[in-house]
Amino acid sequence: MTLQWTAVALFLYVEIGILVILCLPFISARRWQSIFQLRIWSCVARFWNKVFLTMIIILIVLFLDAVREVRKYSAKDLGTDVKLQPNMFDHLHMKLFRAQRNLYISGFAVFLWLVMKRVVTLINQLASVSGTTAALQAQADCANQAAKKYMEDNEMLKQTLMEGRGDKATAEGMELLRKEVEKLKEGLKTSRDALTNSHLEADVMKKQMEGLAREYDRLLKEHQELQV
Repeated sequence: MTLQWTAVALFLYVEIGILVILCLPFISARRWQSIFQLRIWSCVARFWNKVFLTMIIILIVLFLDAVREVRKYSAKDLGTDVKLQPNMFDHLHMKLFRAQRNLYISGFAVFLWLVMKRVVTLINQLASVSGTTAALQAQADCANQAAKKYMEDNEMLKQTLMEGRGDKATAEGMELLRKEVEKLKEGLKTSRDALTNSHLEADVMKKQMEGLAREYDRLLKEHQELQV
């Protein structure tokens, strides 16, 4: 294996290792997000897009070169020299095997590079949705507690009026309180709707992550079979 294909193979192994670490179930998305927010990653993020596009171009060029080699050595008409020299036939098959191996290595490297970028993006989105969901849940709980408190106060005012101890100011205060309760109920409903939407978005992102994990496992299994 030449130097360039050795480097591509090592790059592929590094990609597999990183994706395995990113898919570990006991590391939450919010913890990954806190890791990505470290100062060292903020410095790397400045050049991330350029590095990503550069690696994509290099890997695609190597992939096309491997395709060319496979097409070259898989031609049906190999000439009459093959019959005269049997060793040439084995040599051509060895060349074809190496070209196919390079094709698989470069193809999987391109695919896993794209998958890794997508997984990192989904992890960040999932962490953001989780943080938003937690904040909305806290707001909904506070609004619910406030609504219960105002409803209890409203019941006490009603009892006071029914007992005949209320006056005009108390009635006006009760009317204002009723309006505030209605506003709080509307705010509580809005918070609950937002919380429901956040849960739905989180479920969709979890399903996407599970699909990517299944696809990664399948590709890893195929890669292991090809290595054998």
